[in-house]
Amino acid sequence: MASAITQAIQQICDEKNISYEVVLETIEAALAAAFRKDFGQKNQNVKVEFDPETMKIRAFDVKEVVEDQELPTEEELAEMKETPAPAEPELDENGMPIKRFNPKTELMISEARTIKPDAEIGETIRMELDVPGEFGRMAAQTAKQVIIQKLREAERENVFGEFKGREGEIVNGIVSRREGRTVLIDLGRAMATMPAEEQIPTENYASGGRVKVYVVSVNMTTRGPMVIVSRAHPDIVRKLFSMEIPEVAGGAVVIHSVAREAGSRSKVAVSSEDPNIDPIGSCIGQRGTRIQTVISELGGEKVDVILYDQDPAAFISKALSPAKVISVDLDEVNRMATVRTDADQLSLAIGKGGQNVRLASRLTGWKINVVEAGQPAAEEPAPEETPAEKTAESDTSSEA
Repeated sequence: MASAITQAIQQICDEKNISYEVVLETIEAALAAAFRKDFGQKNQNVKVEFDPETMKIRAFDVKEVVEDQELPTEEELAEMKETPAPAEPELDENGMPIKRFNPKTELMISEARTIKPDAEIGETIRMELDVPGEFGRMAAQTAKQVIIQKLREAERENVFGEFKGREGEIVNGIVSRREGRTVLIDLGRAMATMPAEEQIPTENYASGGRVKVYVVSVNMTTRGPMVIVSRAHPDIVRKLFSMEIPEVAGGAVVIHSVAREAGSRSKVAVSSEDPNIDPIGSCIGQRGTRIQTVISELGGEKVDVILYDQDPAAFISKALSPAKVISVDLDEVNRMATVRTDADQLSLAIGKGGQNVRLASRLTGWKINVVEAGQPAAEEPAPEETPAEKTAESDTSSEA
């Protein structure tokens, strides 16, 4: 039967999802700190081996064998202490950094061979130390603090590694609380942050509500992993299509670009190289069941599925759907498209507040100027976009 210590280690492993070896190394580091506190000497590099079954401790002074060096005199040491350390390491005549002898972690070859006659440079020598008795109260307190700190660091590293590998994925979370305009999302083993700019303005993030979020970035900070998630990112639409539409997940239907104004409307350009597969029909599903699932996950946001075309003029014409286009003139140099429509289609092509033409422009990567048929193209530039629109356009262009 396992000892009480082994059972306690296994319990910690199960609770914090940390490997047995990491917990054992943490205990050994804590015991080494306690040994240095009560019994250690100045130039000892103490390492401890601990057997959780027998609860026996073995302590070692571990040093690396280096070539013989001339040690500085007491006067030189005193002068070195008074002289400020240089900003850059000192270099030898060959331009290599000068390595100083460290008596705590290193042992000169001549002294090493008095301990082990066949010692070689670069070898590690372990000299066993006596453990005089039990640790004192202060040493035990030191060991406790080391264990707490190292377990916390190991847990943070574990969580960071788990979520770092999930950047660009959709995860399920529960709304925890609000802090100002920021929403905190509980992902189980980590608390994620959803800034105001990553939220959908029309959604109400009530505490306790379940929500699907897109993992934008994972960074390690002094306070642990910081996970940034989003509900407004254009790629969340792309990922939802992959989750809900088998043809997209299998690669039979390809998503070329996504343009989105979160909470209002999105346009998705798709195509298929298989002539037997209808890309738009696959995305919409029978009686719209597939696209309705995506719309429901986006809180009722409208989603237009556009057939991608390698011909820019044809693609722009389809991107302005549901408006009907008469002609598209392209300016390849300035990447500007002049689109002509009938008078009754003009407002439909532009959309409410210019939304339709704006999304079509982001989807295709072309600047689009919509004019009525028979009228000259406007020479004045289009109204300048807001910073938020520019950011969204830049994001979509890079995705395409």
